[in-house]
Amino acid sequence: MIHVNESAENYLETILILSKKHPAVRSVDIAEELGFKKSSVSVAMKNLREKEHIVVSKEGFITLTESGRAIAEMIYERHELLSDWLIRLGVDPETATEDACRIEHVISAESFEAIKRHIRTKEIGQ
Repeated sequence: MIHVNESAENYLETILILSKKHPAVRSVDIAEELGFKKSSVSVAMKNLREKEHIVVSKEGFITLTESGRAIAEMIYERHELLSDWLIRLGVDPETATEDACRIEHVISAESFEAIKRHIRTKEIGQ
């Protein structure tokens, strides 16, 4: 798996989420979603484009490349599973979501897979 920094992971995940809601994703949509300045998003998009994680059309529409989508889906899966798990453990949903957002970037693939197996085993056993 290609490693990118936490900020890049967040941008890629946001692009994935927005692409599920909107027919096209633009920098302004990302800035609005994350509460960032458009100039900050533009710099980040330039970096993601240079690393070939996204493609930007001449109209300004942002599309994930295969590598960008793989990273985004990995982070999104971690976020969804971890926040849901924490909520089921009794953590306040807002806190669970915030904690999952931090954990999703630092947890190893091995630990995440172990947690996922444990959760699935518990669900099947119920």
